[in-house]
Amino acid sequence: MQVIRVSKGQAREALISGRKVLTATAKLPVTGPVAVGAMGLAGDEQADLTVHGGLAKAVYAYPAEHLPFWQTVRAQAQVGLWDETLPPGLMGENLLLQGLLETDLWVGDQLVLPHCTLAVSEPRYPCFKFNAALGFQQAARLMVQSGFCGSYLAVLEPGSVQAGDAITLRPGPRQVNIRELFRSRARA
Repeated sequence: MQVIRVSKGQAREALISGRKVLTATAKLPVTGPVAVGAMGLAGDEQADLTVHGGLAKAVYAYPAEHLPFWQTVRAQAQVGLWDETLPPGLMGENLLLQGLLETDLWVGDQLVLPHCTLAVSEPRYPCFKFNAALGFQQAARLMVQSGFCGSYLAVLEPGSVQAGDAITLRPGPRQVNIRELFRSRARA
């Protein structure tokens, strides 16, 4: 289990469905260590703090194992536009992780990294901005159907994070699984 990539971004105005909205998706990868504080990565922004960011949702982590799925469905939705790889940060993730799927994570689990400790708090729920980021209208629906949602993380011990950091999973109470919680709320 490890951090594959660290990404951050600034909120910017974008035209989505004919209206101007702020978005901070399409984060850009960074090299070297990045400071992690109670509210997330230094220099990272969220556009809508009612649904992203804050203490419980300071960092958004996404499994690298899901990227081939999104690459394929995105190519199918955009007939003839096959990208070999998705642009980094397209999912809006701060941390691209390897070896930690939603089925492996439970609310309260701790991700112990060399220089910080993060706690799994909740799944990410997609909105219309996710459709725009991926470039097709069914993206949010496919996230719900697949359960490939990623996890929000709270910062238990501030410090720093960088690509290549090993992760040790410290189990929490193991009462609420991220995939199950996502599916139960997405159906509601």
